[in-house]
Amino acid sequence: MTSEPTKRPLAPLEVTNVVPRGLRVSAALAWRLAVVALALYGIMLVAGYFATVLVPVGIALLLAALMAPAVDKLVEWRVPKGLSAAIVLVGGLGVIGGLLTFVISEFSTGLPDLQRQVGQSLDTIENWLQQGPLHLRDEQIREFISNIIETIKTNQAAITSGALTTAVSIGEVLAGFILTLFILIFFLYDGEGIWTFLVRGVPSNVRERVDVAGRRSFSSLVSYVRATAAVAVVDAVGIGIGLAIVGVPLAVPLSALVFLGAFIPIIGAVIAGAVAVLVALVANGFVAALIVLAIVIAVMQLESHILQPWLLGRAVRLHPLAVVLAITVGLVAAGIPGALLAVPLLAVLNAGIRSLLSTRDRNTDADEVDVLDDAGSRPGFRAKE
Repeated sequence: MTSEPTKRPLAPLEVTNVVPRGLRVSAALAWRLAVVALALYGIMLVAGYFATVLVPVGIALLLAALMAPAVDKLVEWRVPKGLSAAIVLVGGLGVIGGLLTFVISEFSTGLPDLQRQVGQSLDTIENWLQQGPLHLRDEQIREFISNIIETIKTNQAAITSGALTTAVSIGEVLAGFILTLFILIFFLYDGEGIWTFLVRGVPSNVRERVDVAGRRSFSSLVSYVRATAAVAVVDAVGIGIGLAIVGVPLAVPLSALVFLGAFIPIIGAVIAGAVAVLVALVANGFVAALIVLAIVIAVMQLESHILQPWLLGRAVRLHPLAVVLAITVGLVAAGIPGALLAVPLLAVLNAGIRSLLSTRDRNTDADEVDVLDDAGSRPGFRAKE
């Protein structure tokens, strides 16, 4: 009588060989992607917790990238570094303060005219509701208005709470502005020393590569700010001229809104243009709103097909889809500050990673990278050549 041979258990190596190769590769990729996703989620949580510090730092970096060329030019003219930074900072604050004062003054001057035109538009809408195809009665219109007032009264607590929240937010904005200004002073005065100190914490065998990549990243940020400012000026001037021709009130403040909104690529200009169309609708009527809409679309087409590919595309070398996705992620993660900082952060990461992966930067000395040159973000570019 023969006994059946006992089956010995498979060794771990043999078990691995039994699993299909595609499943093994998928499992390996899956757990690695899970670890990366978990790490990114942790970074986002930490960044959200320290947002009150990180957002002012990010905005200060953007402003430093905008003002650094002027500081460098004054230093070339034998002006001391500290005095150069003070002159540029005070001059920049003066320009911004003057612009805001002018906008507020124009808004205050044009507000009565806007109120009069809005009142005329409301009368026109009321006449259309009564004599148009709807044939509404005065009682129905008054009842509709009474319902709106009653809704406001019912939600008065929520509105009051929202006002208090807005007041707290204004306080946080003022504190963030002071912190941003304080950080910006040191970035303009001793940005090179701050970066040198940070690079000392990198292992010595890769310190030079990281130094070069960081300088490429800041050069990309400088190019981004320059290109964005140029695009914002063109948008504001184009839409402002159109609003003035059509006769829309508050054309200058609306142009300033377009200028500020253009610093959030694509989305900011669209929102500012929509506000201009809405003001034209309530103040000048439907035909004027259509004309303003056509002007906004024409300026946006000029921006998206000519200015952004020529200026912004050369500066940051990012696909438009990557820009839109970055803005969306930033908006979801951190609201307006996230949308403002998303594309610059993506541009900085893109330039730094490209430099680290490029073979042309292996023998590049950090001192040879001109961070204020538009071509400084390109791997292999050397200012001394």
